[in-house]
Amino acid sequence: MDDTSTLFISIGLSEQKVKETLKNAALSATLKSAIVQARSVSGATEVDKAAGTLLYNLASRLKDTKRLAFLAENIALCKITTEQQLAAALEFVKTHPQDPLNHSEFNEACGVGVVITPEQIEDAVESVIKKHKEQLEKERYHFNMGLLMGELRSALKWADGKVLKNEMDMQVLHLLGPKTEADLEKKSKTQKNKNENEVKMKKEAVALNGETTVMEGKSLMEQLRGEALKFHKPGENYTTEGYVVTPNTMNLLKKHLELFGGQIRTRFPPEPNGILHIGHAKAINFNFGYAKANNGICFLRYDDTNPEKEEEKYFTAIKDMVEWLGYTPYAVTHASDNFQQLYDLALELIRRGHAYVCHQKGEELKGHNTPPSPWRDRPIEESLVLFERMKKGMFAEGEITLRMKTVMEDGKMDPVAYRIKYTPHHRTGDEWCIYPTYDYTHCLCDSIENITHSLCTKEFQARRSSYYWLCNALDLYCPVQWEYGRLNLTYTVVSKRKIIKLVEKGVVRDWDDPRLFTLTALRRRGFPPEAINNFCARVGVTVSQTTTEPHLLEACVRDVLNETAPRAMAVLEPLKITIVNLPEDSKSEVRVPDFPANEAKGSHTVPFKSTIFIEQSDFREVMEKGYKRLTPEQPVGLRHAGYVISVKKIIKDAQGKVVELQVSCCSSDTAEKPKAFIHWVSQPLVCEVRIYERLFIHKHPEDPAEVPDGFLSDINPNSMQVVNSAFVDTSVKGAKVLDKFQFERVGYFSLDPDSTSDKLVFNRTVTLKEDPGKI
Repeated sequence: MDDTSTLFISIGLSEQKVKETLKNAALSATLKSAIVQARSVSGATEVDKAAGTLLYNLASRLKDTKRLAFLAENIALCKITTEQQLAAALEFVKTHPQDPLNHSEFNEACGVGVVITPEQIEDAVESVIKKHKEQLEKERYHFNMGLLMGELRSALKWADGKVLKNEMDMQVLHLLGPKTEADLEKKSKTQKNKNENEVKMKKEAVALNGETTVMEGKSLMEQLRGEALKFHKPGENYTTEGYVVTPNTMNLLKKHLELFGGQIRTRFPPEPNGILHIGHAKAINFNFGYAKANNGICFLRYDDTNPEKEEEKYFTAIKDMVEWLGYTPYAVTHASDNFQQLYDLALELIRRGHAYVCHQKGEELKGHNTPPSPWRDRPIEESLVLFERMKKGMFAEGEITLRMKTVMEDGKMDPVAYRIKYTPHHRTGDEWCIYPTYDYTHCLCDSIENITHSLCTKEFQARRSSYYWLCNALDLYCPVQWEYGRLNLTYTVVSKRKIIKLVEKGVVRDWDDPRLFTLTALRRRGFPPEAINNFCARVGVTVSQTTTEPHLLEACVRDVLNETAPRAMAVLEPLKITIVNLPEDSKSEVRVPDFPANEAKGSHTVPFKSTIFIEQSDFREVMEKGYKRLTPEQPVGLRHAGYVISVKKIIKDAQGKVVELQVSCCSSDTAEKPKAFIHWVSQPLVCEVRIYERLFIHKHPEDPAEVPDGFLSDINPNSMQVVNSAFVDTSVKGAKVLDKFQFERVGYFSLDPDSTSDKLVFNRTVTLKEDPGKI
């Protein structure tokens, strides 16, 4: 057995624990240092098991090892003797990174020297049990004893937890006596009323920005407000795990606090090279929502550092979508606003020896754990001269780059800071031919805008260390990067490259084709922004990646449209009905409520004549079991009209298809109540209706295991059905583009931009909730 193993066993670790510890070189080194320090302070050759456990916990949990000796000394001198004290000590050194530490404040914060007597413990337990005596005697051992321990912990913060638990168990036993058979039975869970749960789930009235969201869980604003996310407070960046503290950090944070007074500052930084999709909706809600929930500000910053892929239409569309979701940026900025400052900082980075000009080609830079560049240690003056020549356009694209001397968390070595591109920039024209990369630009723009919380998706976690490194290498204010999980949907693709392929192949019309899940497509399809915000709130602010079914988003859409989309009647497959006992020229007006559940919200009138149209599916020539609508033997009611109709004659064409029904009508007040009421139209408008289904057949069209031939082979041939001559009632005649309606018994629909004064075009947004009991 080697010396390190013997050392670890000497503090009470088991052989198995020693083996596990030795596998972690960093933990082993830290623990060894802690034991050596403790022995040197106490003057003893051995460390008792209790102190050994604390030293092990210290080594495994301490992030900043410069405090290791100090904390090990406090354990060795028996100033820190419990797990509670160690936790308080770790928190104290985390929140006080600057030297020197104030020892009196440390002692007070960690309970050093505080003695809890057995009498104090006995009295505290007696007091807590007396407080809950009635409930204890009622529930006996089914009572939540954790509640008692929680109150005892609050009363005696520095008491030994085991001693507290033993005293509590003894006094409870004295009060209740030994456990009976009834005490040993498992407590049955209270069955919640299913209907109450359903009502609760429907209580979602979401306004823009989630401001009035009421959900079964928490609203987006509640999830983002205050301490809910355990984010650092502005100016306390150093309390965040992994944040790097330098000798200048505290002064920079102090200056930041003086300038902005603790204001929350976030940013949404899209690349203007494509249209935003449903995943971006979560990012928008998270960045803008977190700022809004905490009385802060959020910038819309375009990361416009790649002129080859950026177009003006994307800038406009991104801002439109942010505002459509209900958010107003504090300011609209561009990474290109800072091109000169970024260049100046690059020069400073070279002067400090943290960057160099490299001649390796793109292929040589790809991958992880690549060998160091042969130019990594070139003289600083040489790199400065070459970087200036890069700026003046004296090298070809791909011939030379500026690289930073750092290794990213994923093992990528010396990421590129600047590359050459001879493409005019949409804002700066030909002023620059060198452009900064994301890895260089992102954290510096965050610093320039004094962002407090740099919120990004989980895949950027590998860039966190380089984010901190670059700000600190230049002695700049360093924000904190926080990561959250991406939001993905099944049955779709959101990759810009793949959507472009879908457009080029003619599978979809453009980025706003309603079968896509870009935000422009969802808007065109009729999805309300409130519903998308509500969906983001329902998914929640999670760290893990989320893959969600589209029907959950559609449920949020129905919830909003049910309250906001006025009713109209439309017939997609018309069947002519002639009412023979009404005069041919008879005409009346029927009043239809816009919202039948709340008629106070308004109504509209539609004409009713002797000729009307119903859905073909609402008539069957042969009666079938369970069918409740119109048959030769079975009358049916007409919604809102106050009539019940009965078939008198069936008229067919030469192919035997039913083309018209002659019926008689009577008042619904005098007729026997029919089994069903159906919708109808009279003197309707002819319109086009587009019915959308999923664009892809499989859940994961990008997964080779599921779709071996690629996503283009997985297109659903029935993803769009066009009904060219549907009938809709005249109440929609004055509708504007994107106005939304519920076509009764059919679904929710939105007016498409293709509409003209001669012909309206409606997109089906979502179906109505299915009623499997209705045939």
